Amino acid sequence: MRDSLITPQDLLDRFSQQRILVVGDVMLDWFIWGAVSRISPEAPVPVVDVQRESRYPGGAANVARNLTPFGTKVDLSGLYGNDPNGALLLETLAAADIGVDFCIEEAEMQTITKTRVVAQHQQVVRIDREKRRPISEQQVAGLLDRLAPILGEVDGIIIEDYGKGLITPELVAGLLETAADHKVTITVDPKPGNPIEWRGVTTVKPNRSEAFASAGIEDFHRDEGVDPLTDEPLLQTGHMLLEKWACHQILLTLGELGMLVFTEGIDPVHIPARAREVFDVSGAGDTTIAIYTLGLCAGLEAPVAAAISNLASSIVVGKLGTTPIEKKELAEAILREYPDGFPTA
Repeated sequence: MRDSLITPQDLLDRFSQQRILVVGDVMLDWFIWGAVSRISPEAPVPVVDVQRESRYPGGAANVARNLTPFGTKVDLSGLYGNDPNGALLLETLAAADIGVDFCIEEAEMQTITKTRVVAQHQQVVRIDREKRRPISEQQVAGLLDRLAPILGEVDGIIIEDYGKGLITPELVAGLLETAADHKVTITVDPKPGNPIEWRGVTTVKPNRSEAFASAGIEDFHRDEGVDPLTDEPLLQTGHMLLEKWACHQILLTLGELGMLVFTEGIDPVHIPARAREVFDVSGAGDTTIAIYTLGLCAGLEAPVAAAISNLASSIVVGKLGTTPIEKKELAEAILREYPDGFPTA
């Protein structure tokens, strides 16, 4: 039996009562903002006159950053290097009020850094600094030892896999085993090709290309704008992944076509996209998984939690850079779409 409807303010109040653990590949997002007025005489490339620079938490750290505006208690776990960019990452995390008690500094690791050059509201180039290497058995044990004491205290866990080496079958197995004794919502942003058994998690959130790659199915209608509820290969992919990963839901994000929510025994639910104008999709997936997880932990049914996260991502793609959703922005959007409130699970 459903609880009574809750208001948008009630939902935001519930957001502030949650404690969420984010585990994943942490990075530093570095933005160089400038203007282009000429082409280089040395090569056919634009010359960017730098006007300012900014740095933000990136990767899994950006997921954590999207949770903090709501007063949510956020714990972040990952690896970073003992290098200048690692120090800069710590500064950005402190500025965002994200603690690093469950992160590990590695002397031999290079802090993953993505530098984006933006001019005239367009990304000119992205420069990646990283050395991919799998996490060692000792590092897995160290992370699990740090996390074990709090797994009974968190309401949700977000596993954020950017394919940089942190998220391994061994780490996930240990995390899920330790969390199994507690009633914890666990959501996953996966990476294709990573052979992980997600049995025991609540939701896995692939995007369209990740979903088809994981299912091994060809996407015949990718660029045709076919209605997701009549796109047979897409529907087959969602149902196949639901069975393959044995999770409660598959949240399949489709860009301009919105989202599909697959739940065993229930017809897929399509949530149309809401974005009016897209400036930058950087970090939109991070916003989606963060708000969706908060929604589930606050007691929303999966399709409603997905719809709220869809509203949030539609706002952030209208901003430049990896800019998180703000509480006031989401509150206003929810009030427009759900003035009478919405049901809980």
